[in-house]
Amino acid sequence: MKKLISIAVSLTILIIIYWKIDFPRLIEVFQNSDKLWMTISLGMVIPLTMLTAWRLQQLTPSRTRLGFGEANRLILTASVLNMVLPSKMGDIVKAYFIKERGHLEGSLSLSLVVFEKACDMLSLLLWCAFGLTLYPQKDWLFWIMTACVISGLIIGLLLIASLPFANLIFQLTGRIAPQKIRSKIAKLRDSWNEMHKYFWRDKKHLLKITLTSVVIWFGHLLQIWFFTFALKQVVPLLALLALAPLAILAGLLPLTFAGVGTRDAALIAFYQPYMNAPTAAALGLLCTSRYLLPALGGLPFLGQYLTTIKKMRNQNKSELGSRKQQIK
Repeated sequence: MKKLISIAVSLTILIIIYWKIDFPRLIEVFQNSDKLWMTISLGMVIPLTMLTAWRLQQLTPSRTRLGFGEANRLILTASVLNMVLPSKMGDIVKAYFIKERGHLEGSLSLSLVVFEKACDMLSLLLWCAFGLTLYPQKDWLFWIMTACVISGLIIGLLLIASLPFANLIFQLTGRIAPQKIRSKIAKLRDSWNEMHKYFWRDKKHLLKITLTSVVIWFGHLLQIWFFTFALKQVVPLLALLALAPLAILAGLLPLTFAGVGTRDAALIAFYQPYMNAPTAAALGLLCTSRYLLPALGGLPFLGQYLTTIKKMRNQNKSELGSRKQQIK
């Protein structure tokens, strides 16, 4: 039901956007695009996926390390499932599969995925803070966004670096959160604690994973910059480092389907100094391709992981049945 609502919200926003802009000009933007840069920018999905898979491979212990091909299949299939299932279920399935194959024990596989996503978010915030701090055309709204992004980055780094601080935040969040999600917060806290103990044992390895994440997200932002080349627009790299992360963050709001709609609206609003609305709408479609192309690449492997989802559901049902029996 939530997924249907998010699709409806995305479609509503897109209808409003395309109703207000000159739609024939949007088509014309793609017709007049630079085909070489379009090929290069879209093709960057391949090395970025491979680098993300290599990072996932490095996150698992060397004695049971994922194969590079298997890590790529996991990344691609998780992209499919994240688009069609609620609450980023694809990443949960990825964690379950890593555990099932014996690469990590117990809930540590979920902790691995939590750490992976934390590195992604902090890397995005880092580039956003860097770009916004040096962005020359800041008004009062940009100063507020800069302060929010830097605050989020600092809090995120403290959550990663300080376990007492993390536990304090989880405790406070658990107190004010609705009753129905308190159990989820408790599970996330346990996974966070396990993640912290596991990854902080080897500081050099932790640094390698962190730097890899920063490089990956610079690659994602570089891809968006190349999209502007394909659309024959001139956007300074510093401006892109400030504006593109803001649009990506807007797409993370739990309102729309895969960020479609909110991300497009943010791109049109933020890129007004550099391009007209039809071109910014075209940029929004290209940014959506960053999620769509890996999902299409994961379709051939989907059947294998759907079996994993069924096993997860059966396991959850059996655990629920056991708890009911214990209560009786």
